[in-house]
Amino acid sequence: MKNSIKVERARNSITQAKLAEMTQVSRQTINAIELGKYVPSALLALRLANIFNVAVEEIFQLEEGEM
Repeated sequence: MKNSIKVERARNSITQAKLAEMTQVSRQTINAIELGKYVPSALLALRLANIFNVAVEEIFQLEEGEM
């Protein structure tokens, strides 16, 4: 699963640590999501979308073969 969290963080001037605090997860979790090593729960994906004020689909995209 691809994601644009790093881009959204840069656009909103939010560090991994701050985003982790805002979403109630560890900074390591945010890092793992950005690197594509961890797929977030639906709840976390919705929290992230809410923070960035975008639809979940604008942050997370399925890659070919995942559909």
